[in-house]
Amino acid sequence: MRVYRAPGRINLIGEHTDYNDGFVMPVAIDRHTTVTARPRGDRVLTVASTAFSHTPEMRLDDLGAGPSGSWSDYVRGVAAVLERRGHRLHGADLEIESDVPAGAGLSSSASLEVSTGYALLDLAGVPVDLTELALACQEAEHEFVGARVGIMDQFIACHGRAGQALLLDTRTLAATFVPLPPDVAIVVGNTMTKHTLATDGYNERRADCEAGVRALAVRLARIRALRDVSFADLEANADVLSERVYRRCRHVVTENARTLSAAEALREGDLARFGVLMGASHASLRDDYEVSTPELDAMVEAAKEHGAIGARMTGGGFGGCTVNLVKAVDAARFARDLAQGYEARTGRTPEIYSCRAANGVEALSDPAMRAPTSRD
Repeated sequence: MRVYRAPGRINLIGEHTDYNDGFVMPVAIDRHTTVTARPRGDRVLTVASTAFSHTPEMRLDDLGAGPSGSWSDYVRGVAAVLERRGHRLHGADLEIESDVPAGAGLSSSASLEVSTGYALLDLAGVPVDLTELALACQEAEHEFVGARVGIMDQFIACHGRAGQALLLDTRTLAATFVPLPPDVAIVVGNTMTKHTLATDGYNERRADCEAGVRALAVRLARIRALRDVSFADLEANADVLSERVYRRCRHVVTENARTLSAAEALREGDLARFGVLMGASHASLRDDYEVSTPELDAMVEAAKEHGAIGARMTGGGFGGCTVNLVKAVDAARFARDLAQGYEARTGRTPEIYSCRAANGVEALSDPAMRAPTSRD
C-alpha cells in the first residue's frame, strides 16, 4: 500500500488568463486529495471514493474516450492520457478522499487528477516529470471531462512550495517563486454556492477570447493569444469586436498587467498596493468577465468592511470562494467577522478556511520507493 496526496489551490491574482497564454499567481494550499493505492497483478483499476457510493472498475486496455458524466472520468482520463504518452501502467485498487471542497473554486479536480497520476506512475516505476504530469492532467480534463481549463491548476498542484506563491507564465511555463510575508495569512471564504467548470459559462468565455484573437489578428498579425495584446492595441482596435467580446478581452489584457504588477508589489513588500490590485481584479471579473455572483460580491464587501488587505473571487467563478489577505494576528477575528458579515448580507452560512501555502504532490508512505521527480 502506498499513499499520495496533491493540494488544492487558491489563486492570489491572474484569473482566466491561463488559457490566454497569460500570467497567474497561484498558491498550493494545505487541503489535499489523498490516494491510497494497492497494486494489483492485472491491468484493472478500481476506484473508491469517500464521497461516492459507486466503485467504478476500468480496464487499462479499454479506457474508452470522451466524458461519461461520472466523477471517475477524472481518473479514467488521466490513466488514458498517461498510457497514450507511452507509460504502461499497472492495475491498482485506489481509495480516494479529499478535504478540498468540490465546486468551490479551489481546484478539487486538479488535486484529484495530479494525485491519481502521480500514484499510477509511481506504481509503474516511472520517474515522474512534474511538468509532464501537469500537462497530461490538463489534457485529460479537456478530453474526458469536457472542461477546457488552462494549465494553472495542474501546474501548481505539481510544483507548489510551502510559504511561497508562484508567478507562472502559462505560455512558456517559466515559473518564479515569490515568498509570502510570514506575518500575512490567507483566509478563504466559501460562499457555499457551487459551480461546475464544465458548464457552458466557462467554455463560452474561452470561446469569446478566441473570437477576440481572431478578429484582432486581422489587424495585429503578430498575435497568437490575448497575451500578445497591449491595452493600447485593444483600445485602438475595439471597433472590430462586439461589445461583449471587447469586455472579455479587456479583462484578460488588464489582468495580465495586474498580475505582473502584483508580483512586483509582493517582492517589494508593498501589501497595500497588492490589495488594491486584488480589488481591481475582482471588479474586472465582476463587470467585464461576468463570472462573479451576488454571493461572491457580498463576501468581498464583507472582507473589505472587516479589514482585509485585499479580497477577490478566486477560481473559475459562478460561485465558489474568495481569497483574502489579512494580517496573521487578525486572522481569527477576521474569519469570525467575515462569516457574520456574509451571513447578514445573504442569509447563507459560509465556511471559512485559514490556509497555509503548501508543497505540491508528494508520496506520504514508503519514501524509499518514491519515484524521483524533477523537484528532487
